Amino acid sequence: MDTKLIQSDPAVMMGKPVIAGTRITVELILEKLAAGETAEQILEAHPRLTKEAILAALAYAAEALRKLTPKKAA
Repeated sequence: MDTKLIQSDPAVMMGKPVIAGTRITVELILEKLAAGETAEQILEAHPRLTKEAILAALAYAAEALRKLTPKKAA
Protein backbone atom coordinates (compact mmCIF):
# COMPACT_ATOMS: atom_id res chain seq x y z
CA MET A 1 0.00 0.00 0.00
CA ASP A 2 1.23 3.47 -0.78
CA THR A 3 0.83 4.94 2.68
CA LYS A 4 1.53 8.41 1.34
CA LEU A 5 -1.89 8.31 -0.35
CA ILE A 6 -3.81 7.93 2.92
CA GLN A 7 -3.56 10.59 5.61
CA SER A 8 -5.27 11.36 8.89
CA ASP A 9 -5.28 14.89 10.26
CA PRO A 10 -7.55 16.04 13.09
CA ALA A 11 -8.09 19.30 11.18
CA VAL A 12 -9.41 17.47 8.08
CA MET A 13 -12.71 15.56 8.17
CA MET A 14 -12.45 15.13 11.96
CA GLY A 15 -9.33 13.01 11.57
CA LYS A 16 -10.89 10.33 9.38
CA PRO A 17 -8.45 8.76 6.92
CA VAL A 18 -8.62 10.63 3.61
CA ILE A 19 -6.93 10.51 0.26
CA ALA A 20 -3.95 12.87 0.54
CA GLY A 21 -4.68 16.36 -0.72
CA THR A 22 -8.46 15.83 -0.70
CA ARG A 23 -11.36 15.65 1.71
CA ILE A 24 -12.42 12.32 0.21
CA THR A 25 -12.53 9.76 2.99
CA VAL A 26 -11.60 6.10 2.79
CA GLU A 27 -15.04 5.50 4.27
CA LEU A 28 -16.76 7.23 1.33
CA ILE A 29 -14.83 5.17 -1.21
CA LEU A 30 -15.72 1.94 0.61
CA GLU A 31 -19.38 2.93 0.86
CA LYS A 32 -19.54 3.68 -2.86
CA LEU A 33 -17.92 0.36 -3.76
CA ALA A 34 -20.22 -1.51 -1.37
CA ALA A 35 -23.21 0.19 -3.01
CA GLY A 36 -22.14 -1.24 -6.34
CA GLU A 37 -20.39 1.70 -7.92
CA THR A 38 -17.44 0.79 -10.08
CA ALA A 39 -14.01 2.34 -9.71
CA GLU A 40 -14.62 4.07 -13.03
CA GLN A 41 -17.84 5.66 -11.73
CA ILE A 42 -16.08 6.85 -8.59
CA LEU A 43 -13.23 8.32 -10.64
CA GLU A 44 -15.73 10.09 -12.89
CA ALA A 45 -17.55 11.58 -9.88
CA HIS A 46 -14.30 12.57 -8.14
CA PRO A 47 -11.76 13.67 -10.79
CA ARG A 48 -9.04 14.29 -8.19
CA LEU A 49 -8.97 10.59 -7.34
CA THR A 50 -6.81 8.04 -9.09
CA LYS A 51 -7.16 4.29 -9.43
CA GLU A 52 -4.14 3.99 -7.14
CA ALA A 53 -5.94 6.04 -4.48
CA ILE A 54 -8.95 3.69 -4.61
CA LEU A 55 -6.66 0.69 -4.27
CA ALA A 56 -4.86 2.39 -1.38
CA ALA A 57 -8.22 2.93 0.35
CA LEU A 58 -9.02 -0.77 0.00
CA ALA A 59 -5.59 -1.77 1.28
CA TYR A 60 -5.95 0.63 4.21
CA ALA A 61 -9.30 -0.92 5.16
CA ALA A 62 -7.89 -4.45 4.87
CA GLU A 63 -4.96 -3.53 7.11
CA ALA A 64 -7.30 -1.92 9.66
CA LEU A 65 -9.38 -5.10 9.80
CA ARG A 66 -6.27 -7.26 10.04
CA LYS A 67 -5.24 -5.31 13.13
CA LEU A 68 -8.64 -6.03 14.74
CA THR A 69 -8.36 -9.78 14.26
CA PRO A 70 -7.28 -11.49 17.48
CA LYS A 71 -4.15 -13.57 17.21
CA LYS A 72 -4.49 -17.24 18.07
CA ALA A 73 -2.66 -18.47 21.13
CA ALA A 74 0.28 -20.74 20.34
